[in-house]
Amino acid sequence: MYVKNDNDAAKNASQPRRAAGVPGKSGRAGGHREGHVVDRIGWLRAAVLGANDGIVSTASLILGVAAAGSRTADIAIAGTAGLVAGAMSMAAGEYVSVSAQADTENAEIARERGELAADPAGELAELAAIYVARGVDEPTALVVATQLMARDALGAHARDELDLSVGARARPVQAAFASAASFMVGAAMPLLAVFALPVTLLIPGVAVASLLFLAILGAMGSWAGKAGLWTGTLRVTFWGAFAMAATALIGHLIGTTV
Repeated sequence: MYVKNDNDAAKNASQPRRAAGVPGKSGRAGGHREGHVVDRIGWLRAAVLGANDGIVSTASLILGVAAAGSRTADIAIAGTAGLVAGAMSMAAGEYVSVSAQADTENAEIARERGELAADPAGELAELAAIYVARGVDEPTALVVATQLMARDALGAHARDELDLSVGARARPVQAAFASAASFMVGAAMPLLAVFALPVTLLIPGVAVASLLFLAILGAMGSWAGKAGLWTGTLRVTFWGAFAMAATALIGHLIGTTV
């Protein structure tokens, strides 16, 4: 019969133990995997904004022109012009605004690079103070700051002092293309309804179809961002309905007076 002796116990104690229910190494320590989506923020915001603006602005334009008593051909021309002009405007506006954000970020990083070169000890103390303010004791904070700065001083300060992460950095070209493409897709939906519906059903048909598209867009945006499904869906649909109703009312009032 085998009897476990002290040498066996010491040998077993020296081996790393695997926690119950925790898998071994699989690319991360302890096999722990998380599904964060912070790296999607830039393009997701631009895509949702573009598609939402495309649906709302084009549908509102179509309903406003239709409520004024215009012909189907005039409504289609107005909707097409709105699609092209809106897509170009979204791309240009997004590129300019995100470029300004990128310029600010680059200027901050350049300033931080100069401060690291001029006063590394002061920057080390500043980084350690940030960790202390977050609840880390001073000795540990100093050790962590020293190790992080030894590996990537600028990256550590950009992340923890300037709150600039790689996944959330501004990308003007990506944002411009995402906004323009998503606007065109969104705008095409109510515009296609103009060609598919008879004149008698044009106004209610475009309104209902646009609200349905907005609800789908809100749900897709919430799903992609892993946020509350109903909150995003209702928010997008409500403001879209409000914009279309206001534009249709104005178009009707102008159509009856001109």
